[in-house]
Amino acid sequence: MTAPVYLYTGPEFGLRNEAVEAVKASLEKKYGSSDSFVYYAADTRIEDIVSQLRTESLFTPATFIVLRGAEGIKKKEDISLLAEWVASVTPSAANASPSDASVLVLVSDEISVDSKLEKLVPAANKKQFWEMFDDRKEAWLHDYFRKNGYALEPDAAEAILDMVENNTEALRAECSRFFLCFPKEHVISSEDVEQILAHNREESAFTLFDAMADGSVQPPARLENALSILQKILLTKSNSPVMLIAGLASCFRKLALWHQLHAGGAYVDDFALKTNGFGGKTIRAQYAKASRVWGAGQCAAIIALLSKTDMEIRSSGSAFTDTQLTILLFEIIIKKGASAAVYQA
Repeated sequence: MTAPVYLYTGPEFGLRNEAVEAVKASLEKKYGSSDSFVYYAADTRIEDIVSQLRTESLFTPATFIVLRGAEGIKKKEDISLLAEWVASVTPSAANASPSDASVLVLVSDEISVDSKLEKLVPAANKKQFWEMFDDRKEAWLHDYFRKNGYALEPDAAEAILDMVENNTEALRAECSRFFLCFPKEHVISSEDVEQILAHNREESAFTLFDAMADGSVQPPARLENALSILQKILLTKSNSPVMLIAGLASCFRKLALWHQLHAGGAYVDDFALKTNGFGGKTIRAQYAKASRVWGAGQCAAIIALLSKTDMEIRSSGSAFTDTQLTILLFEIIIKKGASAAVYQA
């Protein structure tokens, strides 16, 4: 038996989330049921997480906690608190039968977390989830449609991959729309993809980033387009300004990594790109395009702006959220990371 703590990292959200659910299912198979919680490291005190892991529920035999944004856990005192809990649930001579009724799953969109935090997790309980290569994604798509009673033309598969985020969770969510619009055994064509996905595309932090990074459009027009997408996002039921900023921060951290890999005009082979989360042609083209819009220094400044805006929104509440986000996009697109001391029309 190993300590009931897991670390799942990487940009392949779909397979990563399936792994999280598998851990939960295993816990509930053993104990019958569990209290399940999802927290974000930026919003939750580690001492509260540890306290909940240590406290047995009166009504449920097990506790399952997913802590997202684990790359943000860096404070020495936070890691020490987690280390104490992990030690208390790790089998040893003095603790021959520790309880495994409380499980903690650390999740990060990044490739890695703080090395001291990573050392707390048993090797068997750690896994990185990489984005699939394009040829594997096409095979996954054909298999997914076939299992649901549909067929997919090759051109349609390529069109879907060009329109949807580079992970199986997004692909599964978007492709399920076809099953509501067409009868079983229908062969999905590129025209169907255009009708269902292009005309009914949901906006997100990732589509917003893509629009902001379109260097073929002049900055004022890019800002106008980005503000239009922002308003669509803010009008959705699942709107969360904090999560929108987190999504943009993830994109710009990935852009910073792209700059780091290509510093000084260095050649980066396919393996290095894949292991750093740039597995497919679409995502490589996207970040190559973004790198021509924002340099490495500008990218660092934008990440700082995102963090600053995040703290301002959390402290001021929702009253000025729209204004704060509008200024943020202006600073990113027009000022390229510089602070907008005076708004420019």
